[in-house]
Amino acid sequence: MSHPSAPLPRKIRKVGAPLGAIIAMGIVAGLSVILLTAVNPAGTSIGFVLATVAVALVLLAYLWLDRWEPEPPRLLVLAFTWGASVAVVVSVILELVFGSLLATGQAATDEFVTLAIVAPIVEEAAKGAFLLVMMTGRRRNELNSLTDCLVYAGIVAAGFAWLENIAYIGGGESLGGSLATAGLRLVMGPFAHPLFTTMTAIGVHVGLQRRDPLAKVGCILAGYAGAVVMHALWNGSSFFGIEAYFLVYALWMVPVFGLAIVLAVTSRRREQRIVAAKLPGMVAAGLVTPNEATWLTSIRARKSALAEVTRFAGKPAAKGVKDFAAQVVELAFVKDRVDRGFGDARVYALLNEETYAVYAARAAAPVLQAVAAYRAPGG
Repeated sequence: MSHPSAPLPRKIRKVGAPLGAIIAMGIVAGLSVILLTAVNPAGTSIGFVLATVAVALVLLAYLWLDRWEPEPPRLLVLAFTWGASVAVVVSVILELVFGSLLATGQAATDEFVTLAIVAPIVEEAAKGAFLLVMMTGRRRNELNSLTDCLVYAGIVAAGFAWLENIAYIGGGESLGGSLATAGLRLVMGPFAHPLFTTMTAIGVHVGLQRRDPLAKVGCILAGYAGAVVMHALWNGSSFFGIEAYFLVYALWMVPVFGLAIVLAVTSRRREQRIVAAKLPGMVAAGLVTPNEATWLTSIRARKSALAEVTRFAGKPAAKGVKDFAAQVVELAFVKDRVDRGFGDARVYALLNEETYAVYAARAAAPVLQAVAAYRAPGG
């Protein structure tokens, strides 16, 4: 099938992250680990290895969730380094300040106030601040769905948890103490911090669907409050004995975690439905062909098409097709935003830009012409 004539591709300015900021935050995180190592070399080494393994599994889970519309790699790196540097440093400073201001002179009371009240309020604000940054400028264009909000929130929280776990495990007075701490934090709760910040992500997503600024702020604050309550219950339960800790874990944390998984998977499926609904219009506009539309509707169909291209033309050609598919998804989300009534001048400008980006992605993947007759199985 011949393709309609398209305008010449133009360079599209992508959303990224300042390399200098990533390097600076990475240095802060690295210096923090070095400082902890100087204080307790053996414990920190154990903590570093175990925490890194745990956070790698958490990151893989979020990258799996992010397969349909992958976020810019630099922004994901920025999210992780924000959690492992800015969020941690700000939290430590503010917890010390508020802890001293609220000190009563009774050690047990002060510890409870710091861990069950001050820490949740401060830490969830420090982690959630990254999502507020994402709502500004061109980065706002990357928050297309609840899935996007969940991914950024989860990766920020993973960075925070990584450094915090190293500190807690490294602070054990003995090898047995460090391993016991690792068991509680890494086996029972590797997704604890991401789960807390998920509440803020939900608030941000709902807020983005509101036009009224007060309603937008209210949704974000409600999500943040949910994160604080989740965090406070988790931290506070340990003060009432191991039975209370396991009770909160089994009857509250695990069910909420299960609901969060269902919500995340449902959100990604909704993304696929949005793209499928916008594809007929793109076919009519000549942006994609009818055959291409058959394999752009789901992850499974897209993987099948990429496997066919890889077999036919190799991995470099398949990458071009993958980039084209990702750009079609981006355009579908902008079209959806317009169709839902959020089409201001900025969004229409973005619609035009993303349309040009689809043409550019097609031009960069000439193998699409060679496999134009390919249809997804059942498509």
